[in-house]
Amino acid sequence: MAFRFHKMHGLGNDFVVIDAREGAVEMSNARARAIADRRTGIGCDQLIIVEPSEVADARMRIFNADGGEVEACGNASRCVALLLGDRSTIETLGGTIRGEAGQGGATVDMGHPRFDWDAIPLAYPMDTRAMPVAWEELESPAAVNVGNPHVIFFVPDTDAVDLERLGPIIETDPLFPERINVNVATIVSRDRLRLRVWERGVGLTRACGTGACATAVAAIRAGHVEGPVTVELPGGPLVIDWRAGEAIRMTGPATHVFTAEADMDAFG
Repeated sequence: MAFRFHKMHGLGNDFVVIDAREGAVEMSNARARAIADRRTGIGCDQLIIVEPSEVADARMRIFNADGGEVEACGNASRCVALLLGDRSTIETLGGTIRGEAGQGGATVDMGHPRFDWDAIPLAYPMDTRAMPVAWEELESPAAVNVGNPHVIFFVPDTDAVDLERLGPIIETDPLFPERINVNVATIVSRDRLRLRVWERGVGLTRACGTGACATAVAAIRAGHVEGPVTVELPGGPLVIDWRAGEAIRMTGPATHVFTAEADMDAFG
């Protein structure tokens, strides 16, 4: 069975987007993993399925490169907002978000951050503003759920952290029953920070929209910066704005690369 897909990316975080609003697509974890494989599949960080929704303009399903389905993806949200056009509402496992397409990108209302330990979730109660835990030189992280779970470490130099080694150790620590996205950030000024992300189920990534949201929120909450905050990722900058009690707004580029067809049967 042939299916049509869009190849898109947000700051180099790349996606295969299948618009299934007019015809259902059967997707399993194994099939998603096969499509995402960069050697034998189409290749992407995440596979995105856009489906009909009873509560929003569309429903977005997100599969990481390892085949696991996850709750949220900020860069993919901007791509889907661009695909839907104008103003739209998008249902996700992490909640319903709002998108507004613009020239070369989109602004997405990512909903309200959650800070309670059981909303992250953690295995047991602790202060999520500065958790009393450490992994080697990475210590006292903040934890924020922005539709998916993140820990954020503020460090003197984000480039000096061996995130490729420490990322998977922290991601799979028993403290995080649903695993965790790992962020290391350096404060540059009162309105700017640098960020690198180890993404759950993906690995090191050029950009992570939800990571940028979680990190900016944690930095604002700690008094390190004031919004709006420019978050510099390896793939480029995102602008994140948040005030206590309000929703997070993320603005950044989204790029449609090409549209093509493939044979679904080739992926199991």
